[in-house]
Amino acid sequence: MISGILSWMIFIPLIGMAVVMVVPKEKHSLIRWISMVATGIPLILSLMLLSAYDSSTAAFQFQEFASWIPGLNVNYHLGVDGLSVPMLFLTALLSFLAVLISFNIVNRVKEYFAFYLLLVTGMMGVFCALDFFLFYVFWEVMLVPMYFLIGIWGGPRKEYAAIKFFLYTLFGSIFMLVAILALYFTSTPHTLSIPELIARSPELTHGFQIFAFVFFFIAFAIKIPTLPFHTWLPDAHVEAPTAVSVLLAGVLLKMGTYGLLRISFPMLPEATKYFAFPMAVLGVVGIIYGAIVCMAQTDLKKLVAYSSISHMGYCLLGMGAIGSVAAISGAMFQMVSHGLITGALFMLVGVIYDRAHTREIDAYGGMWLKVPFYSGIMVLFVLGSLGLPGLSGFISEFMVFLGAFPSYSVTVAIAVIGVLLTAAYFLRMVQRMFLGQVAGHTEGLTEINVREVISVAPLAILMIAIGIYPALLSNYIEATIANLVRVIGG
Repeated sequence: MISGILSWMIFIPLIGMAVVMVVPKEKHSLIRWISMVATGIPLILSLMLLSAYDSSTAAFQFQEFASWIPGLNVNYHLGVDGLSVPMLFLTALLSFLAVLISFNIVNRVKEYFAFYLLLVTGMMGVFCALDFFLFYVFWEVMLVPMYFLIGIWGGPRKEYAAIKFFLYTLFGSIFMLVAILALYFTSTPHTLSIPELIARSPELTHGFQIFAFVFFFIAFAIKIPTLPFHTWLPDAHVEAPTAVSVLLAGVLLKMGTYGLLRISFPMLPEATKYFAFPMAVLGVVGIIYGAIVCMAQTDLKKLVAYSSISHMGYCLLGMGAIGSVAAISGAMFQMVSHGLITGALFMLVGVIYDRAHTREIDAYGGMWLKVPFYSGIMVLFVLGSLGLPGLSGFISEFMVFLGAFPSYSVTVAIAVIGVLLTAAYFLRMVQRMFLGQVAGHTEGLTEINVREVISVAPLAILMIAIGIYPALLSNYIEATIANLVRVIGG
């Protein structure tokens, strides 16, 4: 195994950014290929990490430690477990594939890929950091490039969407910072080590845990996003360029649920038990609300964006069943599955937008006759999103329902309505866009090209593989989640 593999995964994109910055701005092709290498190497390293990871233990592995700011007891501390290893692979995979999708960027190419690689560094760092100072730095690093990627290369309302995203995320970060400082000054001796603070959780009073949990939850709920902190998401998704929408849906939304599982649950177990049922209720509200709003959408990208609110609700529902390994495992499955499926859907929406320059559902008709290969791929991912058995979406939702039902039978029964609504709005979209006679903007469409197929093919393969053989993922997460349930005492 490569020494310092986690540091290499984090900082190779940053090195790539530095190289891009010194390349002449007119060398578009060279800049794109440098970005591919800078994201391709972390993808290879993530595969090595998967192969070398010991799934039989919940302990942190591949740890890297160095004193950083001794006076404040701040350390450069990295490590991974069953929660972070799958997310690192998902991040590396989507980051690489989204570079392929970004080849159609022709405006300010140098700046675009520089910001893009900085964003990848921040995302990788969040999933590796085991020190709160480091975690917060990486969390904030993502904010700046995402703001510019939306604000410069986005759609007609890009400035509004970028500022809204920035303000919402910054608002949540302030709450997170207050909670981190409170934990730091409460601990004796003062520490920002996440594993140490988890070990000291029995020393925290019930009232303090409630306070810290609420502050962390606001920060993480904005990222998920859950109601009522969700309104930034549709604007950001609709205005963002395709690759940024892919990373926003596939990775950034998962940082909210990851933060709850990594920090709030093991560090604040009493508060976790106190808020378990409200979390499950928020999850169900998100499932139903997101699905109902999807029924009213005429913009295809906005439909996929609101479907993310609905699908992330399954994560909260599963995480609310804190005593069930199956339910929390289902939430992890949903994090990965949603990243694969929704990331691909945004790519495919971008494919037709690049050709027809409209995302209006009613502007198309009979696409199956005109572009059958594209239509088949799109429908495959739609079926994955609505939970067809044999695909990863079904496994995640089934595990959430199975695990949560003993604790919240009525809540789960209500949540099942979301499955029906999801099928309704997706199938209605398929009927209007893909079936019937060729009409509207479908006339001018050309078939999906090789580069675009290569971008979505790995996601389709993984979606099917996990749906048929869930052990591909469960083997990595089982020990860690079993230990998490034990720590919470759910």
